[in-house]
Amino acid sequence: MPGVRGVGATLLLAALLEAVPVRAQVFEVRAERVVDRKAVFATVESVDRAVARTRIAGTVVRLEVDEGDEVEAGQIIARVEDPKLALRLAALDAGIRALEAQLELARTELARTRELRKRNAVPQARLDQAEAQFRTVRANLAAKRAERRVVEEQLAEGEVPAPRSGRVLRVHVTRGSYVLPGEPVADIALQHYVLRVRLPERHARFLRPGDRVWIGPRGLGPGAPVGEGVVVKVYPELEGGRVVADIDAAGLGAYFVGERARIEIAAGTRTVYLVPPAYVGTRFGVDYVRLENGREVIVQRGITRDGRIEILAGLHEGDRLVPVEVRP
Repeated sequence: MPGVRGVGATLLLAALLEAVPVRAQVFEVRAERVVDRKAVFATVESVDRAVARTRIAGTVVRLEVDEGDEVEAGQIIARVEDPKLALRLAALDAGIRALEAQLELARTELARTRELRKRNAVPQARLDQAEAQFRTVRANLAAKRAERRVVEEQLAEGEVPAPRSGRVLRVHVTRGSYVLPGEPVADIALQHYVLRVRLPERHARFLRPGDRVWIGPRGLGPGAPVGEGVVVKVYPELEGGRVVADIDAAGLGAYFVGERARIEIAAGTRTVYLVPPAYVGTRFGVDYVRLENGREVIVQRGITRDGRIEILAGLHEGDRLVPVEVRP
């Protein structure tokens, strides 16, 4: 029967194909040098800070800012007043008015004496005395006006301007508090922010300006990573046995100053074995690989780098692996 013979031939061909061993793709283990990345925490900090300070002693009568406010350079953030300055200014005004009256009288007296001197009605000494009196009153008036300008400047110095544009980090005074000259009113973080990281001293030799780092999600929680940043400065002085570096990255202006972020930074290189995932299996919670000769070897799995699995122990240079799902 031709139909039966056709079925028999098909079954025979299938049996022959099953008997032919499937040659799996072999992966030869080679050692590779990779960058050893260290996961650490960095803190958002301002590149520089400015302090708004008082210039006169007195009482804070006006306070225009609070923590977190954005300020512009020159913006008045507080005002300090000294009641004694206002009283002194009033006294100077009264003194100036009195001297102006004396000056007018001295001017009139001088003009009269000159006229009398022309007629030889008075001696020259009398004219000299009138001129000296006029010059004295005029000089006293000029001195009093200069003193008034000094007090006016002191009153103007009661205004506390923001020295630079930025964000107010801390306010040191309250309305009604008494301050002395030079006391801080507010700390202002300038607009340029960086991630500042502090690493153990042994990592100092690996940090270089221009190194790229990976920045995780904001707030140390789940979410999309911030992306990459660049090491812009490595400080030459150790701080408590730690090397300090600044990392520049986009979007740091939206962070809180002092907020932490998780980063990965290069900390030297090391030799590893990297194996594609198809060549590593797991059975009963134990990781293993299969050699070309069919023997299975237990291995210790590490992190995944560029889609390949780092094998910490169990493999040797030159080992030939086959995919774990294919049996020779």
